[in-house]
Amino acid sequence: MTIRLPGTDGRFRTYEPRRSPLVVPTGTPFTSRTVYAAAHVVADPYADVSRDAPAAVDWDTTLAFRRHLWSHGLGVAEAMDTAQRGTGLDWAGAAELIRRSAAEAKAVGGRIACGAGTDQLAAGTLAEIRTAYEEQLAVVEGAGAQAILMASRALAATAGGPEDYLDLYGHLLHQVADPVILHWLGPMFDPALEGYWGSADLDTATEVFLEVVAAHPDKVDGVKISLLDARREIDLRRRLPRGVRCYTGDDFHYPELIAGDGKGFSHALLGVFDPLGPVAAEAVRTLDTGDTAGFHELLDPTVELSRHLFQPPTRFYKTGVVLLAWLAGHQDHFTMVGGLQSARSLPHLVKAYELADGLGLFPDPERAETRMRTLLALYGVDG
Repeated sequence: MTIRLPGTDGRFRTYEPRRSPLVVPTGTPFTSRTVYAAAHVVADPYADVSRDAPAAVDWDTTLAFRRHLWSHGLGVAEAMDTAQRGTGLDWAGAAELIRRSAAEAKAVGGRIACGAGTDQLAAGTLAEIRTAYEEQLAVVEGAGAQAILMASRALAATAGGPEDYLDLYGHLLHQVADPVILHWLGPMFDPALEGYWGSADLDTATEVFLEVVAAHPDKVDGVKISLLDARREIDLRRRLPRGVRCYTGDDFHYPELIAGDGKGFSHALLGVFDPLGPVAAEAVRTLDTGDTAGFHELLDPTVELSRHLFQPPTRFYKTGVVLLAWLAGHQDHFTMVGGLQSARSLPHLVKAYELADGLGLFPDPERAETRMRTLLALYGVDG
């Protein structure tokens, strides 16, 4: 059976869905790399809330999806931008998510790290920003999770220059209980973060970032680089102090960065590993055996899908991530907090379906096809 799909040119084409999924067994955590999937939240589609109201989350399904990721040996990066921090999920919702997910991780033995930022503030003084970070760090540490120090919109708007970043991050790192992951999220993911680390010049910003790490290497487990620039990430990871990991957040070049070269490699903390969880896990387990070619054979074909999901405006990649979770059967609807399911066009969503189906990512291809037909029907597409 075939399905009619609209393209970006406005014309329809016939597509024959794949009939056999890629079968990937569950497994234990990895030995050669530390890998986190940044996980999405599942909205409650029946909650009577407006677009600007606090998010209504389906907690049972949200936690079930995290158990799915843990079952494949992946860590979960919780309450990050993949979970719609700042685009539907406010700090109160994120705090509840952190508490619930950390408790679930403890119950099943899963690895978890959680984002701590300042999104309870729209704006503020440097002192208020520091207090906001401290409040969120207390929630993460109180839940028993590792902290990820997220980039702050308020700090980007308030800081007068590099010295403000050095002072604020120095203060926070001095007081954290355990080593944290520092997250450098580029403006392609969040335009409000333009000029982070005190300069729009990335070379200058890199020096400030590295100065923060070098001053507190015992308090930095690793750095997450989300700039979609493989060369810059490689250059930066070679300059990190011994023992400080580089976690790639590059959803365009992750296979080569994780595989590494003769001078090192990146670990991973990736939003695209939400839909790619099982195949990504199998690829890293293959790499654990020393089979780099087998690793690339599994993971390289996924890059086209990832580049599609993260195409500009990159910040709307979550829409494709949630679409694929619905098509794969991890949730019963295609609804997002904040109404973000409307952020991508139908042709974009159709292409995501095609690419994911071609990779065999849907455990039940017929269910995925049926759900895709339902979505098409909502747009007035017949058969």
